Amino acid sequence: MTRPTDQSTEESPVGAGEEALADAGLPQDPGGDAEAATAGGSERRGRLSHRLYNGEAGLDVVGRSTLIYRITAVVVILCIASMLFRGFNFGIDFEGGNSFRLPGSESQLADARAAAEKAGAEVASAQVVGGNTLLIRTEQLDNDGERAVVQGLADAAGIAPDEVSPESVSAEWGRDITDQALVALVVFLVAVILFLAVRFQPKMAIGAIAALVHDIVVTAGVYSLIGFEVTPSTVIGFLTILGFSLYDTVVVFDKVDENVKDLDRSARLTWGEAANLAVNQTLMRSINTSVIALLPVAGLLFVGAGLLGVGTLKDLALVLFVGLAAGTYSSIFLATPIVADLKEREPAQVALRRRVLARRASAARSGGAPTGPVASARRRRGGGGVAVAELPETVDADVVVESPATVRPDRPHGATAAPRPGARPQQRPGKRRR
Repeated sequence: MTRPTDQSTEESPVGAGEEALADAGLPQDPGGDAEAATAGGSERRGRLSHRLYNGEAGLDVVGRSTLIYRITAVVVILCIASMLFRGFNFGIDFEGGNSFRLPGSESQLADARAAAEKAGAEVASAQVVGGNTLLIRTEQLDNDGERAVVQGLADAAGIAPDEVSPESVSAEWGRDITDQALVALVVFLVAVILFLAVRFQPKMAIGAIAALVHDIVVTAGVYSLIGFEVTPSTVIGFLTILGFSLYDTVVVFDKVDENVKDLDRSARLTWGEAANLAVNQTLMRSINTSVIALLPVAGLLFVGAGLLGVGTLKDLALVLFVGLAAGTYSSIFLATPIVADLKEREPAQVALRRRVLARRASAARSGGAPTGPVASARRRRGGGGVAVAELPETVDADVVVESPATVRPDRPHGATAAPRPGARPQQRPGKRRR
């Protein structure tokens, strides 16, 4: 029994032969209508979105873990190199110094900066905050130097000296913020380890911590590379992205935990295949959540800080934007493969994999089940992806049967296609459904 065709396929103007050629990516009759090719492309895009929505994308995330690790390692090494050789641009809250606030507009900013430098101060930053206030930050000044800068700014802006608000910030305050942030980070990580070890498995705690470390390193590396100023808002942003990344990872782990139940009894999937299935089933949810979270943050970064020039927003917006993107990547492509690789090394899972392969080989020899997935048009033309099998009447059409060749020494997890959520398990060979 084959899968029923979509209604959109039946109404397509492309003929049966031309439709098959279009789906396989083969050249069609030169005299064919260009509208048929357009319809075929739209149909394929529709099928892809349909598979994503139903958790049937068939991404072999766990089976390609080695490639994912290599790409991740390159990015992490580049970020660490940026932090070591380029360093960070710490703000006045961490370095210590003086700040001066006075009424003014964007057109007066350059004059105010020049006046502060003329008074003998080294200006760290000059920006407009709140639309009508100038903020000038300098290195640490003594009392005489502070009074000289106040007078110079007042003369440049044409205001009285008492309208300039000076403030001195000690470097001790910045160190206190850093220490408290590190303590909060350690407490957060310990709580995460305990929760995941109790709620799921200890190895899942390892995967989640690895994903969190990846998010911190990548975000800090991008921040160092761009050179934005590190402020208390940056620290707050770091703690925020850790919560988002962990939330996304826990959702995937919860689905993994659901899929791996009763694996020993059924012996139909390996642990890695069940974990890969969970990633595909939660893929669309992760994408939707990330896009919804990134849109307002992108507005803060590119519109608020970039176009409107609100400098106080860029510190928080950049760390949130990079952190959310890195967290989405790590929760989908990093955390679960790490856990799967650790679990597949356990003796019980090695024995399970042997039983699964033996069961599939026996079914293939008996002829009661397909020997493997029938290559789809996408796979025949080398486009990758997981093939969908046309199953006989004795097998539920929602199940994809893997051949023994699917699980190889270099890919122990196999390439498991994601069945539709709620699909019934495959029936045993030779046994019809009532």
